[in-house]
Amino acid sequence: MNTAAPSVWKQPAQVWAVAFACVVAFMGIGLVDPILPAIAESLEATPVQTELLFTSYLAVTGIAMLVTSWISSRIGAKKTLLIGLALIVVFALLCALSGSVDAVIGFRAGWGLGNALFISTALATIVGAASGGSGAAIVLYEAALGLGIAIGPLLGGLLGEQSWRAPFFGVVVLMAIAFVAILALLRGPSEKREPVPFSAPFTALRQPALAVLAVAALFYNIGFFVLLAFSPFPLGFGAMGIGFTFFGWGVALAVTSVWVAPLLMRRMKRTHIILVVLPLLALDLVAAGLLVSSATALVVCIIVGGLLLGVMNTVLTEAVMEATDLPRSVASSAYSAVRFLGGAMAPPIAAALWHTFNATVPYLFAAVSVLVAALTILLGRKALAHIDDESEGGAAEDAEAILLGDAA
Repeated sequence: MNTAAPSVWKQPAQVWAVAFACVVAFMGIGLVDPILPAIAESLEATPVQTELLFTSYLAVTGIAMLVTSWISSRIGAKKTLLIGLALIVVFALLCALSGSVDAVIGFRAGWGLGNALFISTALATIVGAASGGSGAAIVLYEAALGLGIAIGPLLGGLLGEQSWRAPFFGVVVLMAIAFVAILALLRGPSEKREPVPFSAPFTALRQPALAVLAVAALFYNIGFFVLLAFSPFPLGFGAMGIGFTFFGWGVALAVTSVWVAPLLMRRMKRTHIILVVLPLLALDLVAAGLLVSSATALVVCIIVGGLLLGVMNTVLTEAVMEATDLPRSVASSAYSAVRFLGGAMAPPIAAALWHTFNATVPYLFAAVSVLVAALTILLGRKALAHIDDESEGGAAEDAEAILLGDAA
């Protein structure tokens, strides 16, 4: 057996097809960022109503995550991915054609359902098909996430200069291309499919390690989405200004998730990294709140936040993979369901705090939430002790076996 680590960038065509689709799917998270003020103005919506575009999308994504492993284990990974992409195309098109903010909120919920089916299955598919083991697969997945989150606001800004509807039409075109790529290039494993029980994700959350990580991720995601979804309002920029700001944020996230996080994990325990990065993120959010009246200072805080968020995303994903001996798709679905619910509640709460108090308070709320996430990890260290001891090789073999069994 060759002991040299294969390059993460040398992958089969089917892996690149799924990775490309991931980039486009993750673009949907930040795509609406630059057009939030434009949507609020054009559709005569309040900031709280406008922030519900994130809430409906993330809430449905989180809830649907609880059943995605049950679905994919019965119809297969390829069909699940294609159904998810098709739903995103349909609901993104409906968003573009909508005439009221309530309609856009509703169609974003349908978009979230497609997103859940796609995202939960995509990681397991990449893990099973990628060369280089689970570590390489996670780096590739996080690279797609970072690239998608970076391009989303930039594309949203460019198209949003023409109309708030244009970014949604852009997603329709790109997701249709991703659909064709998956259809043509992705091959399903030949092993017999083993259905996952409907109750599996709920049962998974009873496992202490996964429960600790899920609760921590819920509070961490509040900080993540306050920074992402609320910041366009106090920035006061136009669509392009917001787009370029969050393009920089996404690039920073991608760089640290792909290069810095793996480097840190070779030198430090995963729980130690989390307990260092989360307080730093809280300090960054406090600085953003105190300096919110300065657009320049807020941009700097947003970019620094991206650097820290990139490390956290990769380390948390690795930790969840090592947390239990459950099928990867089940553990991921359970964890992601709780995590996305944290992101769903953050934007409207931030907008409400802004109007009740001032623009500083939402960032302080986010900082406290991030510290609660750190406290959760600190108090749960005993349950998480084994995630620092697992070897990557064992994890890769387990993950690949899981995929072959569950996503045939």
